[in-house]
Amino acid sequence: MSRIGKLPIDIPSGVTITVDPDWITVAGSKGTLKQFTMPGVTVKQEENQVIVTRDNDEPENRSKHGLMRTLVANMIDGVSKGFEKKLELNGVGFRVALAGTGLKFNIGFSHEVNYALPQGITAKVETNVITVSGIDKQQVGQVAAEIRALKKPEPYKGKGIKYVGERIIRKSGKSGKDK
Repeated sequence: MSRIGKLPIDIPSGVTITVDPDWITVAGSKGTLKQFTMPGVTVKQEENQVIVTRDNDEPENRSKHGLMRTLVANMIDGVSKGFEKKLELNGVGFRVALAGTGLKFNIGFSHEVNYALPQGITAKVETNVITVSGIDKQQVGQVAAEIRALKKPEPYKGKGIKYVGERIIRKSGKSGKDK
């Protein structure tokens, strides 16, 4: 048995789950998420818990077991609490501002960089910290990664966009001595 897959998922109050043969729908106070059911894995709702089981011990079904359980648990967390990632701008003159349904960056290029936020994702800007939030964990992480990819932190001065708490390994520079 998968160590993660065999754990039951508790359903908090205010969250409803609909299990169809092909789809799982989770609805809560923040919104609704839908996920297809993988073949070889069975999802059942029993009272206030969701239990994920696999049909047999074939390697393909064993690998899907823990994944399906984690996807359902993330959906339940997303519609009840939501997810967020924080990014930080470092650099002289680097700025970010909300512009309608997107973000406008001044990050050292000759032009402004506009990033359109997808539907279901919201962003807050406080000085040079961007908070990306939403109910879908995968989408929040993808948007944060795309924003970071606009200007990755460079290793000499640390200028760029990085996750809050991310440690940038610094290089000493041309002379080879530590600064």
